[in-house]
Amino acid sequence: MHHESISVLDIFKIGVGPSSSHTLGPWRAALAFLHWLDEQNHFDDLMRLQVHLFGSLAKTGHGHGTDIAVQLGLQGEDPVTFDTARIESTIQAIAFNQSLLLGGRRYLPFDPATDLVFFKDITLDYHPNALTFVAELANGETLAKTYYSIGGGFIQQHEQSHVSTLEPVILRYPIETAEELVQYCLKNACSISEVVWENEKAWRPSRETGAALWKIWETMRDCIFRGCHSPGQLPGGLHVRRRAPDFNKKMLKSFPYADYDSWIEAIRQSAQQDFQKILVWVSCFALSVNEENASFGRVVTAPTNGAAGVIPAVLHYYITFLGGYERNRILRFLLVAGELGSIFKKGSTISAAMGGCQAEIGVSSAMAAGALTDCLGGSIRQVLMAAEIAMEHHLGLTCDPVGGLVQIPCIERNTMGAIKAITASQIALQSNPEHARVHLDAVIKTMWETAQDMSHKYKETSEGGLAVQVGLSEC
Repeated sequence: MHHESISVLDIFKIGVGPSSSHTLGPWRAALAFLHWLDEQNHFDDLMRLQVHLFGSLAKTGHGHGTDIAVQLGLQGEDPVTFDTARIESTIQAIAFNQSLLLGGRRYLPFDPATDLVFFKDITLDYHPNALTFVAELANGETLAKTYYSIGGGFIQQHEQSHVSTLEPVILRYPIETAEELVQYCLKNACSISEVVWENEKAWRPSRETGAALWKIWETMRDCIFRGCHSPGQLPGGLHVRRRAPDFNKKMLKSFPYADYDSWIEAIRQSAQQDFQKILVWVSCFALSVNEENASFGRVVTAPTNGAAGVIPAVLHYYITFLGGYERNRILRFLLVAGELGSIFKKGSTISAAMGGCQAEIGVSSAMAAGALTDCLGGSIRQVLMAAEIAMEHHLGLTCDPVGGLVQIPCIERNTMGAIKAITASQIALQSNPEHARVHLDAVIKTMWETAQDMSHKYKETSEGGLAVQVGLSEC
């Protein structure tokens, strides 16, 4: 159990694909290391640097772009704003020059071929996603700093895991469990989104929260539009064809569309509330995000990159086919989804290296199911019931990426997570939660126990399941 205060803007982060734990986390760890060098006044006397990758980061790091993320981070680049079109040329330049521009301020000799070391046979005790920066100083001293990428782009140092040096954020409604959330809502006669909105004030003024959430939505929207209009193949050597543009082209008479609004209007007109067509569009929305993610595109970690397509797909279903296109409805959806994500993070995990894919697709599906139920007028208990149903039917889901890439089966899994979320929401809206035998907190506890029982082969190591059957496990 993690007793911590988690903002909605911690759950939803703008970043770069393909993985929040293997790309965004190591990127942020490199930035944290730069900050530490500055604090210790070692920035200018650093002579040599190696980065050691352990466990899952070593086993599937190449496929997930961990090596790329670390180098960009060490150059001081920001994952939120860095132009993704420049990734390839930047990485090639570092290898060619055998040096990187540390923090964007000074050149440091760095050969990615020898200074990025993948220890595939060593897993550190605290978490399977670990990386250590080994710094050699001018006076001959060697310092090592280890960071753990604990899922969803969150990073932690082991010594900080129990005692935080930061001032704790005091929330008006401190929530650890789903039941506590219900009690706050009932006691104060307010909705889930109102409770979350109130809590967010502990971090920043409401105006800033609203603007940041709208930016999250715009990034999701742009990602879907881009993904549906970018034909071609995904990088990484599996030769996976992008399907979202194919779906888009087949379903609409005109292709491509110049702007998002006219495209969405065309989708509405073409689908005419036809169930089969709507199913295709929900799948198309999810595919588009994860195809962008696999191509090192800009996505929103929701709550992870591997599961980044579920929430945008369900939100787009709500907007396009159920009339949800209003700022306050979109913000409400994100507030509820974010709170559910943080309850899962506190009671279990959102890291596939810790819990398999149930921790990614399962959690995102539960978040989306609850948010949709709330926006469609469900009661607080119906919202939690929808989240519980969605997770219950992802329990035990393994993470076995073929070739260590976030492509097979990850991309399609987002379509399944989205459809399950919509189904779970429908069931909850038609049900009386008073008769429910299973509650969300019980499912979160079960998920954590399942994660601990699961073989490491199914925790993002590419050592079992499809990764082995398809015969392309990373060399």
